[in-house]
Amino acid sequence: MLEVHLICVGKLKEKFYTDAVSEYTKRLSAYCRLTMTELPEERLPQNPSQAQIDAALAREAAAIRSRLPASSSVVALCVEGRQRSSEELAALLETWAQNSSKRLVFLIGGSHGLDSALKDSAWVRLSMSPMTFPHHLARVMLLEQLYRGFKINEGSSYHK
Repeated sequence: MLEVHLICVGKLKEKFYTDAVSEYTKRLSAYCRLTMTELPEERLPQNPSQAQIDAALAREAAAIRSRLPASSSVVALCVEGRQRSSEELAALLETWAQNSSKRLVFLIGGSHGLDSALKDSAWVRLSMSPMTFPHHLARVMLLEQLYRGFKINEGSSYHK
C-alpha cells in the first residue's frame, strides 16, 4: 500500500479545517497509509525583511528535511509548480503506487511558502492554482484531491 506523508508548516487551529482533515484522513485510510506531521512556523516580526523571511524559511526547511522518510518521492506544493488536473494527479498516484519505494511526501509551507532550495530538490513541484489560498486550506484541498485521485483510479462515480 502506498505511504503518503504530509509535512506541513503551521498548526491547524480552526475547527472547520480540523474537521475536514479528519474526514479526508478517514476516507483515505482505505487507499493509503497517511501520516501528517505539523512543524511550527518560524516567528517573524510584524513587517519582516526579505532576509528575515529567507532565514526563517531556511530554518523551516532544515526541520522539514529532518522529517523526510528515507527513499521517498517529494512533492513540493508551491506557486511555481505545475498545475495538474484531477485526472493527471490520479495518473501520477498510480505511477507512484507502482514505484519501488511506495513512499510519497507532500510538503506544504507556512504563510511565506517553502525555502527555494527545498523546492529545487523536490521530485515534483505542484501548484494547486494560480490563486492564493491560506496554507491551511491547501492541506484540506490536497487531501480531497488525493482522495479524488484514488477514487478516479478505482473507477468510482465520485469524480463526475
